[in-house]
This record gives sequence, C-alpha cells and structure tokens, in this order.
Amino acid sequence: MRTALTELDTAFRFLVCQPAPLTFDGRPIGGLPDRMLPLDELRDLLLSPTVEADTRDAVWTQLVHQARGREAAWVVGAVGVAAPGLTHLAARLTVGFRRIADDIHSEVLAGFLRAVRTADLTVPRIWLRLYWAAWRAGYQARRVDDLLELPPDLPTGSSTPRRPYGHPDLILGRAVAAQILTQDQADLIGSTRLGDVLIEQIAAEHAVDGAAIRMRRKRAERQLVTALNRGDLTIPRQTGSAG
Repeated sequence: MRTALTELDTAFRFLVCQPAPLTFDGRPIGGLPDRMLPLDELRDLLLSPTVEADTRDAVWTQLVHQARGREAAWVVGAVGVAAPGLTHLAARLTVGFRRIADDIHSEVLAGFLRAVRTADLTVPRIWLRLYWAAWRAGYQARRVDDLLELPPDLPTGSSTPRRPYGHPDLILGRAVAAQILTQDQADLIGSTRLGDVLIEQIAAEHAVDGAAIRMRRKRAERQLVTALNRGDLTIPRQTGSAG
C-alpha cells in the first residue's frame, strides 16, 4: 500500500544512495561512531535498544535543527530516520480502520512534521515527544471516522436497553458525552489502552511521574466500569410522540 509515509521513505532511500549519501556528523555525540554517518546507517543505529536516551536526544536535537534549516533534503532525512517508528505507529492505528488508512498515515506524518517545526529542544526525550505528537494526529483521524460512523438517529423498537456499539472508542466517546469522563480521561484511556502509547511517553511530555499518570488512568477506568455496570451508557429507547 502506497501512503504518505512510504512515499517519504522512498525519497529517503534516494537521499542515502551512494556515491554521495546525505550524512550526519556523529563525532560530537557520545555513543555514536566517530565519523560521518549516512542517514540510513544512523537510522539502523537508533533502532538498537542499547543506544542511550541522551544519545537519542542529541541526535534528534541535531536532526530537528537541520530540518528547520529550510533544506528539503533534511526534512526528508528526518522523516526517513523516524520512518520505522512512524510506520509501526501508523500500522497500529490503522487496525480496524483500513478504509481510512491513507488518512491515518498522512496525519501521522503531518503531526510529526508539525512537531519537528515546533518542539521545544531544551527538554529531554525529544524523540518520544515527536512520536507522541504523530500518534495524537493519527488518532484524531480515527476519531473523526468514528463520528462519521455514528448513526443520525438511535435505533428504536427494542424493549431491552442495549449496550452502546461495541467499539471501545465509541464507548469512550459516549462516556464523555454523558459527562462520566472528561475528554482528557478518555484520551488517556484510549491512547494507552488502544493506541499503543506508553505511559512513559505521556509522563515525559507533561514532566510528571509515570505513577501519577497510571493512577489517573485507574481512577478514570473505575468511573467507566461503574457507569457501564449501572447501565449509564446504554442506548436510550426512543418513544413516539403523543398523537
């Protein structure tokens, strides 16, 4: 499937072709080889779990600076280095939403590029914050699709109250509409339970402890379960108007 991400990855492969690949200076950064690195080699190095967080931060600080320098090659280069993570993220978001896969991939890319332009490079875990921004953009595309799928009228004729449509995103949406959850609580549950976002990513973005985020999620989930058990999220029956 051709998407915005695969198109950018194809352009990236042209950038790193011999004999003159786009290169990154690894010499000032501890943890990298002491030489100029083709960007595809840099990408492979960053995929290793042995690379320390400080090294990743230093690499992404420099990549973002280069991408902000108005050279299109470095914008493509930054996306290309991020492509494995962004592609995995987009694939996860696309599960159950194949018909809008192109939109999700495009929004993931757009979210990442917006973060590249605007991210604060003075705080740690730059890559996680770029990744989280891309996830939020892709997830928003799914939420729009959910809204488009909602029927204009609730079904009628059933004598037994029914649970809401089974998709978890819709349950969360109904919980917000019923003021059982706040939008932030629903986003927290959706992103970490359904979207494969780590608690640590959110904690890093907001500069709080991961345990505090977990506690917020637990409280929100308890509220949601209690509401479901009470039947607060059932679909109400419609009654005909009096003649």
